[in-house]
Amino acid sequence: MSIKEYFVSIFKGFYSLIKGMEVTGKELVTPKVTEQYPENRAELKIPERFRATLEFIYDDKGYHKCIACGSCERNCPNQTISITKRMVDLPDGKKKMKLDKYMYDLGSCTFCGLCVQVCPTNAIKFSNDFEQAVFTREKLNKQLNYLPEKDDAPAPAPAAKPAAPAAKPAAPSPEKPADAPAKAAADETKQEPKENKE
Repeated sequence: MSIKEYFVSIFKGFYSLIKGMEVTGKELVTPKVTEQYPENRAELKIPERFRATLEFIYDDKGYHKCIACGSCERNCPNQTISITKRMVDLPDGKKKMKLDKYMYDLGSCTFCGLCVQVCPTNAIKFSNDFEQAVFTREKLNKQLNYLPEKDDAPAPAPAAKPAAPAAKPAAPSPEKPADAPAKAAADETKQEPKENKE
């Protein structure tokens, strides 16, 4: 190595040191962003899109939209989701697939969001509740359909048939008046004496 190359390498090393100290010097004067957790839990703001844990979406009446199709289970790369389903008979005589257990292993979840994207009914979502620390791995296995299952809505009662109108008395036909039998009997009595005379 020549003397020129020696001094060039020293200059390059000194230049890289100055560039590194420039970044460090900027951080010394910028405001600190350290979160004093858990002391600041009351004013802590978690972004809405933060993926913390998977959960079911329940409505006000306690119903969920899961139809037990298994799309989330098939698309999960780590087999984090395990679905148990059963066939039930509906009041109208048809059969329907119903969810029995929806098990979710938080310990093996990669929070990729594929299960939420492929759900055809938007029955699941990721919450932003990041406080999920536990002392044993078994507690990371969660059953997402934790609310008791609601019975299927009963079949609607058949509509009551309208009452039949009261039967009207049959009007006598113009061809056969009501006193026609009496007249016929009178005619026969008149004809009988004539036959006896003969």
